[in-house]
Amino acid sequence: MPFFSVIVPLYNKESFVMNAIQSILSQGFQDFEILIVDDGSTDQSLALVSAIDSASIRILQHETNKGLSAARNTGIRAAQASHIAFLDADDVWKPDYLATIYALLQDFPETQLWATNYEELHPNAVTVVHQNPAFKKEDRTVVADFFASNVGKPIYFPSSFCAAKAVFETIGYYNETLTYAEDVDLNIRANSHYKLAYANKPLVTYTLFSENQITNSHFSSKVIPNFADYDALIQANASLKKYVDFNRYIFAKYYKQEEAWDKFDAIRKEIDTASLNYKQLFLLDAPLFMLLWIKKIKAYFLSKGVLLTTYDR
Repeated sequence: MPFFSVIVPLYNKESFVMNAIQSILSQGFQDFEILIVDDGSTDQSLALVSAIDSASIRILQHETNKGLSAARNTGIRAAQASHIAFLDADDVWKPDYLATIYALLQDFPETQLWATNYEELHPNAVTVVHQNPAFKKEDRTVVADFFASNVGKPIYFPSSFCAAKAVFETIGYYNETLTYAEDVDLNIRANSHYKLAYANKPLVTYTLFSENQITNSHFSSKVIPNFADYDALIQANASLKKYVDFNRYIFAKYYKQEEAWDKFDAIRKEIDTASLNYKQLFLLDAPLFMLLWIKKIKAYFLSKGVLLTTYDR
């Protein structure tokens, strides 16, 4: 029985997937199985991974494309291990990622969720690491308040997240009706019920551009979480309310940038402005031309390796 089951959802990532799989096979901690879930790829992705000679790899297939959540759920259900790690097919792990997760498991036995920091890979090989002020550099700790720590850049992404398999049996799996922010939905349910151990060391490279990436398509066509579904959880956690309103703010900006005015107005009305800082309030109601102008300025500075953000309070 492997210690970790590593779930790799795969859909048309032929230029990236081999680097992702190699980063798993190169881990210092080797007690794992790899479940590659091909979600109906139409490029050479499946052929490439099928040619890898490794007893650690199992390939599961969807005959048709069912979406990212369905691919992850197929992997979770088929996993032999009690600890589930995730790596998207366009991301890569540093060699000590699994060893660090294993150490968190051993050092903080009261936790059922584990994660590390990450670096963002942007076009032109620009790499950015966001350091959350709530944590010291390379801190290893149990997160006191996940939602308060995530009113801004997330402290982890799906590829730097690991959970006990029992967590999914309790809170449910990824919501397959969602086509965007399915990780936000899972984070709310998981972190409302379980403790998270966290290593503030960037051990995952999160690629922000690739073939068929959902963020490259129109946001207004996506199905996002219904935040009203979390009202009962919000009653017990004031930080969750701010986290939900922050995500509403992010989505409202996306809608405005695409001139999806009906959807912008609907989600704008749901936001409690007391949850936002002054920069966010300004951008929320700024004219569209100004929002697009600021977006271009941020893109220019990002190309120079400088991240400008309104996320930090």
